Amino acid sequence: MFRARHANPDKPIVNDIKEEMNVRDSSRQILDHIVAGKKAWVRKDIRREDWSFKLTPECLSELRAILPQLCREKKPPEQIDADRLALPATRVFMKQVQSALDDGVRFAVVDRLPMDELTDDEAQMLYWVLSSCVARPVHQKLTGGLIYKVHDTGRKAAPGSGVRPDQTNMDQFFHNDNSYNTTPPEYVALLCVRPAKSGGVSHVISFYTVNNALLRAHEQVISRLYRPFWFDRQKENPANESDVMSAPMFSYDGRLRARLGLFQIKGGYTLKHERMDEEAVAAIDALKNVFEDESLTFDFVMERGQIQFVNNRELCHRRTQFEDFDEPHNKRLLVRLWLRNAGSTRYQG
Repeated sequence: MFRARHANPDKPIVNDIKEEMNVRDSSRQILDHIVAGKKAWVRKDIRREDWSFKLTPECLSELRAILPQLCREKKPPEQIDADRLALPATRVFMKQVQSALDDGVRFAVVDRLPMDELTDDEAQMLYWVLSSCVARPVHQKLTGGLIYKVHDTGRKAAPGSGVRPDQTNMDQFFHNDNSYNTTPPEYVALLCVRPAKSGGVSHVISFYTVNNALLRAHEQVISRLYRPFWFDRQKENPANESDVMSAPMFSYDGRLRARLGLFQIKGGYTLKHERMDEEAVAAIDALKNVFEDESLTFDFVMERGQIQFVNNRELCHRRTQFEDFDEPHNKRLLVRLWLRNAGSTRYQG
C-alpha cells in the first residue's frame, strides 16, 4: 500500500483559474516513498510484450467486416457509435491494451492498421472505433474538434502565441497533453498516417519512475511540485477568463497524477510578469536532471499504421525534432484523439 503525508498548505491565489485541488489544501497528499512494479519501470525492465500489441487476425477480420457499413452510412468518424458495432474479439484485444495503460507500463502501441488497403478517411474510422474501446473521445480545442491533425504548420511557438509545440517540428520537452486545462484527457491516442523523413522519435517515462528518482536524489524539491505553478493556457480559454491558470504539477490520491508542461509553465510566468520562486526553479531543474537519465526512459519510432496510446496523467512523453519531406503528400502526419470518460465531451469537461 502507498503511504502518504500531507503537504504544507499554501495561500490560495485569487482571480485566476485554479483547480478544486488547489483550494482544498488540507487534503493534499504527497507520495513520499519508493514504489515498485510495472508502473515504476526503468528501461532495462521493459519487455516488448509489455507495450506492443499486434492486431490479431480475428480483430482485423472484424474491422474489415464493419468498414463497408461505415462507408455506406457516410458518417464522419466523430459520429460513429462504436458501442453498436459487433466487435467481440476487438473489444477483448483492446481491454488488454487498456490494462497496460491502467495497470502496466502506462503506454501501448497497437500494430497496426492495414494502411495500404485503406483510404486515410477509412483508417480514421477504424482508429476512432479502436480508441473508443478505451474511452470516450473529447474535444481538443475550446472551439470544438474531436480529431486533431498533428503536423508541422511552419508556425513558431512562443509564450502567449497560442501555437502549440505539436504544430511545429521543434524538439519537445517531456510533457503530458493539455496540462494547462482544468480537465486534461485521461488517455492520448496517436495514429501514424505518415512518419517523418527522419527524427520524430517518441520517448516516454513513468511519473512513478520520476518520483522514485526525485526521492533518491532530490527529495527536497518534491513538496514544491504539489503546490501551484502558473500555466499559459495557450489561448484556449473563454474571453472572460484569465490567459493563465494555477495548478500543481503533481497530485496524489492513491494514484500519482501529473500536469507536466514546462513550456506552458515558462509561458505562464512570462504572461504573469512574475519571476519563478527559487523552490520552483530548483524543482524544475531536478525534473530536467531526471529526464536526462536515459536509463529511466524508453524510446521507439512510430511506423505507418501504428497507434500509440498513453496514460496521459501517469506517464509523460515527448518526441524529438524531425526533418520532413519536401512533397506535401509525403509530409509527417499523425492523427490525435484525446480520451476521457470523466465530465462532458467539451474541452473544459
